[in-house]
Amino acid sequence: MATIDEDLGSIERDIRTLKIEYEQYFGGGRSRPPTDTQWRLEVMLKKYSDRAAEFSSGQRFRYSNLSQTYAKYHDMWRKKLAQKETGTSPHHFGAAAKAIEAERARKAAAAKPPEPGAPAVSAADHAVAVAQASAEASARAAQARPAHSSFALALSDPECETEKVETLYKHLVLARTETGEKSGVPSLKDFERFVQKKTQDLKEKGGREIEYTVSIENGHVKLKARVSS
Repeated sequence: MATIDEDLGSIERDIRTLKIEYEQYFGGGRSRPPTDTQWRLEVMLKKYSDRAAEFSSGQRFRYSNLSQTYAKYHDMWRKKLAQKETGTSPHHFGAAAKAIEAERARKAAAAKPPEPGAPAVSAADHAVAVAQASAEASARAAQARPAHSSFALALSDPECETEKVETLYKHLVLARTETGEKSGVPSLKDFERFVQKKTQDLKEKGGREIEYTVSIENGHVKLKARVSS
């Protein structure tokens, strides 16, 4: 039977897994929301919400942080799902397009008679607003794009480097989404098992660290592993 600390570790892993799976879903890499993972996670959270008296002070603090993290993500996913279902998901515009949208909005506002007592909008204020809109659009566009055309990461013990493995997995999923290779994406757990076995096989050939590279070559995603040291 799992201990409380083991179950809290499982909750933490499921939150990370669920975050990746929702990113896949909203990015088009999954056809359905990850309801199975979410149900399993919520069952475990509910189980321990009724057993708080069994926690040590450290376990209580950890559970509280995990609950708050999940609540934050859950609210964000709920809003995104509502947008997706109603077809109102926000679109990403380039900086120039966003500036054009801001200019259109300014012209539309200028065509309306001002509200009684409303302050006039100066040209300087408008210029600042357009610049801010352009900067925000550029930041969003940078976040929307995969952060790499080629991404490399070294692993020595994948079982103890779960966050690094998840980062590698995320870049693989983003690259596949960019190229449209949405089918055949392995689950996070299957990917973890693959990386663990591949790392062990290559380490047996004399290496201490294995470098994994995610790249796009001729329109296709490539995942490569080599002994780095």
